Amino acid sequence: MINEQIRDKEVRLIGQNGEQLGIMPAREAQKLADEAELDLVKIAPNAKPPVCKIIDYGKYHYEQMRKEKEAKKKQKIVEIKEVRMSPNIDVNDLNTKTAAARKFLEKGNKVKVSLRFRGREMAHMQASRHILENFASSLADISAIDKPIKQEGRNLTIFLSPRK
Repeated sequence: MINEQIRDKEVRLIGQNGEQLGIMPAREAQKLADEAELDLVKIAPNAKPPVCKIIDYGKYHYEQMRKEKEAKKKQKIVEIKEVRMSPNIDVNDLNTKTAAARKFLEKGNKVKVSLRFRGREMAHMQASRHILENFASSLADISAIDKPIKQEGRNLTIFLSPRK
């Protein structure tokens, strides 16, 4: 909130150079800000009484936006890539899927490997666990198992994350 938007009776005022000006009525604080040709900005609305500061709002807003942008640059968004297979996958197809998962892990993404079962394949779900185990062991040099093999409806899934 800035200037006339501040409806509190009393505010704790901080001057433009950072000095404490004490607790005073909001109207008086607004007069001081007007005399300095600056804005009265509420910087701590939850404090008792609310803390207001006499500053140039445009400059303050710009600094806040720059800080937020800088914080966004530093954070790493980890994506979860999915590799889907069926229980009757051939060796070459399995190698292709392993290579794709290796590429995802090297880029720093997590990988969800799912084994899809359809129709009669559902009767042999536990017999196909070895496919996921072999897949995870072939990528063990660059990945760690994030979540172990788990049955989710018609799928068996395992999550792999890159090693640090």
